[in-house]
Amino acid sequence: MDYLSEIEGKQAHDPMFLEKMKESSSSSSSCLCVPGPVIVGAGPSGLATAACLKEKGVPSVILERSNCIASLWQLKTYDRLRLHLPKQFCELPLMGFPTGFPTYPSKQQFVDYLEAYARKFDIKPRFNETVSQAEYDPTLGFWRVTSVGVKGKEMEYVCRWLVVATGENAEAMMPEMEGMGEFSGDIRHTSLYKSGEEFRGKRVLVVGCGNSGMEVCLDLCNHNARPSLVVRDTVHVLPQEMLGTSTFGLSMWLLKWFPLRLVDRFLLIVSWLMLGDTARFGLARPHLGPLQLKNLSGKTPVLDVGTLAKIKSGDIKVRPSIKSLKRHAVEFVNGTTENFDAIILATGYKSNVPFWLKEKVMFSEKDGYPRRPFPNGWKGEYGLYAVGFTKRGLLGTSMDAIRIAEDIQRCWKEEAKHRLAFTNSLLHQSSSL
Repeated sequence: MDYLSEIEGKQAHDPMFLEKMKESSSSSSSCLCVPGPVIVGAGPSGLATAACLKEKGVPSVILERSNCIASLWQLKTYDRLRLHLPKQFCELPLMGFPTGFPTYPSKQQFVDYLEAYARKFDIKPRFNETVSQAEYDPTLGFWRVTSVGVKGKEMEYVCRWLVVATGENAEAMMPEMEGMGEFSGDIRHTSLYKSGEEFRGKRVLVVGCGNSGMEVCLDLCNHNARPSLVVRDTVHVLPQEMLGTSTFGLSMWLLKWFPLRLVDRFLLIVSWLMLGDTARFGLARPHLGPLQLKNLSGKTPVLDVGTLAKIKSGDIKVRPSIKSLKRHAVEFVNGTTENFDAIILATGYKSNVPFWLKEKVMFSEKDGYPRRPFPNGWKGEYGLYAVGFTKRGLLGTSMDAIRIAEDIQRCWKEEAKHRLAFTNSLLHQSSSL
């Protein structure tokens, strides 16, 4: 199905079209017409979309800047990481986890699952291709996607549909702190943190009290480091399990029967009974409930896996926001100063979409997320789609992937009918000559 040839045939006498094709052919980059969609990103979002498309008979091409699938999981996560939610909420469409996997699979088990998923659906991304630009060409009626390979070679892909699957965690967020260049110790983002073993016996300051920051602190404790945790904002800490089941699973079940505010109240009461008043230990709760806050801002509550007990025992110290860094020390906003050997920045990630996608309608230039909130942010104009931007984890990713595949399949079938009618018309004209 050579779409480019078909369009060229339809517009053979269009001067603007011919000029565009001339410019494309004179470019130093190679050009490839893709019959189905181009998917940018070979993480769980890209894999899920490619699998759903293949199941519906629609081929796709995945472009991935790294040398492996799920590069965030394989290359930028710490060793002790496990899925924070039960496996049934983290499955990709069309294939569940192996029955022998635990409730909360480890990092390596999840990577093994993704690799088995890619094998099952014969998904073969084009690795080491960094998309530098993607733009819709109204003259062609197609997307033009430019990628750069490891040796700087450019490749242009022309496609009818473009799926943005680079997700919410494309680039590490590195905050600016006064005196950052003066600090003599190690400063690194959690994307470069693997294990507390290399920090054994050292004083380590972890900045950020989300799930990653809390778990890194616990890992440092388990390797006999001396961690402190910077808590810059309010945070909901919930037990990972309540009443013998996962907190997340229980919440989803309760929401089927009760309003969100009532479920939030229940979660906070049980959390108080199980964990106590977290504000006593420097972890004040937001005014909004955990589920309401998640829906409004995307801020995920912390599911405690043992860190709070270390905070209560004093093994992990809670500290306020940083005012400035010194050569061997950190000054906090409350006026105190402490010495540290290293700083770990658990400050999260951000989207990189505005840097390469030349489009201002569907995606916000400010944060790189779809402008329309869940569940309506998956589809834009001219065959543009987004997967993995729901702030609802792998469950949201699966929902997006299924919707996108269904929508593209519908377009695919409609365009196939038009192609057939066009071909029959040409054959009829030819036979009548």
